[in-house]
Amino acid sequence: MKLGIISDIHGNLVSLERVLAALEKDNVDQLICLGDVAASGPQPRDCVERLQAIGCPVVMGNTDVYLLDPQPYEGDDERLRIISDLDSWCHEQLSEENLAFVRSFRPVIDHPLDENTSLLCFHGSPKANTDIILATTPEEDLAQMLEGDEANFMAGGHTHTQLLRRYKDVLLFNPGSVGLPFEYLRSSGQVRNPPWAEYALLTWAGDSFDLAFRRVSVDVEAVMATAHQSGMPHAAWWTQHWG
Repeated sequence: MKLGIISDIHGNLVSLERVLAALEKDNVDQLICLGDVAASGPQPRDCVERLQAIGCPVVMGNTDVYLLDPQPYEGDDERLRIISDLDSWCHEQLSEENLAFVRSFRPVIDHPLDENTSLLCFHGSPKANTDIILATTPEEDLAQMLEGDEANFMAGGHTHTQLLRRYKDVLLFNPGSVGLPFEYLRSSGQVRNPPWAEYALLTWAGDSFDLAFRRVSVDVEAVMATAHQSGMPHAAWWTQHWG
């Protein structure tokens, strides 16, 4: 069995199509999305409809929840105000059918690999889609997030950063982000959106497995042009860190 695991598309259909084309060549048996499908990007409706058309099961991400009922931000943080404007615009692009599909997203997806082996999929953690799991997350914090949940493999998103970590008998991984990957620049302390899309492949063969992290190149000029042509607010802000 070969599974494709994707996450954090954030309304970027250009990158999603690039990943889906790669997954077709990978001959996956099942695709699972770990959430954050449409918010904060230029093509929210297209991304929702694309996943629905291919019958992809989706975990409910934190921005998926927000997108169902966006509330205007009234604080002083400029970045949060911009994101609030973007997400309100994204909500307006979705039809009632689109929103119904988003409401069907599940808190977790427990996918059996065989009679004795399973993959548990979530967004932040099995407990909350806002939890953050990093390579540096203390073991005691991780224990609280994963308490009561059993699986051989666990896949989570939310951080937009690929991750592989062993926790007790569990192999925990993050496929990274399809539509808004993060790269932290040590020299400046800034974050940029690099010119690629990320995903993971989990191949289970009964007595062995293979876990591969993939990056595929993305046409950044096409991503930025789509943003500027979409009518989304703050397009210049959204595109400034790409490339």
